[in-house]
Amino acid sequence: MAELPDWMRPPRPEGWLAEDLDNLPDAPRHTELIDGALVFMMSPQRNWHRRVIHALHGTLAAQAPEGFEINSEMTVRLDRYNRPEPDVIASTATIDRNATWYEAEDVVLAIEVVSPESRHRDSAVKPHKYAEAGIAHFWRVEDVDSVTTVHVYELDTLTKTYVPVGIFRDTLKVDLPFPIELDVQALYG
Repeated sequence: MAELPDWMRPPRPEGWLAEDLDNLPDAPRHTELIDGALVFMMSPQRNWHRRVIHALHGTLAAQAPEGFEINSEMTVRLDRYNRPEPDVIASTATIDRNATWYEAEDVVLAIEVVSPESRHRDSAVKPHKYAEAGIAHFWRVEDVDSVTTVHVYELDTLTKTYVPVGIFRDTLKVDLPFPIELDVQALYG
């Protein structure tokens, strides 16, 4: 049996740290860190998933006022042991061109476009971690019976949990984190 590459062995008993992700040159693209464990997206990306990410990125970038930066598929450092990769984010910080991650305190919106193979992480694990880190807004985008659906949440700062704002299947219109209006069905157009 072949030996595992060095980058697959945690460097310490408590696992990987957020800064370790930048020192794994042979790790697969889209490697995340959840609770000190490396998480790999090994399945091929579905057409619906990629097109929705691209459309959300473009729509939000076109509507974002000055002072907001929209990015996709960049990790967010939540704490020492967590550096997940939301599909799209809105940040109030501009990061360096060579940066590989955002600080959680600068992220105001994290969006997960749910895939069958990452459903639990995207719907339960990651939103819980984003809320604990203080990210004010979270969207979960799903393909429900071939209908793109956006679930919008806002952080309750007292409980550090997300509360639902709405479920959108046609026109999504919100005022926070900045005024956004989008045709949900056009996301996969």
